[in-house]
Amino acid sequence: MSCWETVQAYGLRSVGIGERLLPREDFTLCQQFTLIGSGMIWNVYFGVVALFFGFFFATALAVGKASPNRLFRKPSEWFIFIFRGSPLFIQFFFGYFLFLSLKSVHPVFDPFTAAWLGALVVLFFNTSAYSAEIFYGALLSVPKGDTEAADAYGMSGWPRFKRVIWPTSLRLAWPAYTNEAIFLFQSTALVFFSGFPAWQQRGDALYYANYFADKTFNPFIPYPILAMYFILLTLVVVGLFGLINARLNRHLPQNARPKLRIRPNLIR
Repeated sequence: MSCWETVQAYGLRSVGIGERLLPREDFTLCQQFTLIGSGMIWNVYFGVVALFFGFFFATALAVGKASPNRLFRKPSEWFIFIFRGSPLFIQFFFGYFLFLSLKSVHPVFDPFTAAWLGALVVLFFNTSAYSAEIFYGALLSVPKGDTEAADAYGMSGWPRFKRVIWPTSLRLAWPAYTNEAIFLFQSTALVFFSGFPAWQQRGDALYYANYFADKTFNPFIPYPILAMYFILLTLVVVGLFGLINARLNRHLPQNARPKLRIRPNLIR
């Protein structure tokens, strides 16, 4: 089988398109690049969906934590504390057994016991908690002069938050939020160890990298390939978030716009 035929057969295997059976012998570099790249589709899916919905939930949590009303502040504080204070792997563990228990109560929870939905929910809660703390700090850092100017224009309540407080806090939070987005995509590799089963044995990138490492007894080929894919994904995230950062600061002179500085978290 040529490399092009391998790409056609296995390029979309992780989503159920193409060859169903995995290679059994004569493992080639093309097969490893293709299948691990195919598995990255799931990692991108986990990261994009969790990040998109987590952004809005994190905003609500940040506003709730900053609220003077205890009914909004306390639940937000405890949610953020629990999901920031416990390791992501433990959250996967408890999430899986929680969904298993709920599945026995009602079949509607059956999809949550698979990785494509259950692991996504855990990642969504985790990134929401971390992002909420970033947004909360940004809300507290909004210059007092901005809010005073809004008051002078007669703004209050939702108009003031929408037009002054939130845009300013978003500009302040964006560099740190970019780092959270990068770490979220890297954290999707933990889904393989989470206990959530892959849907119809169509796993993520680490699923295929581990398969080749087991079959060839040589982890020094599939795992560097996996690392290369994640580095490329990180470059894409940095580029996209850099464009958004430039858009958020478009009113500033070019030399005054804050530059994104990527500081990866070594320990979560």
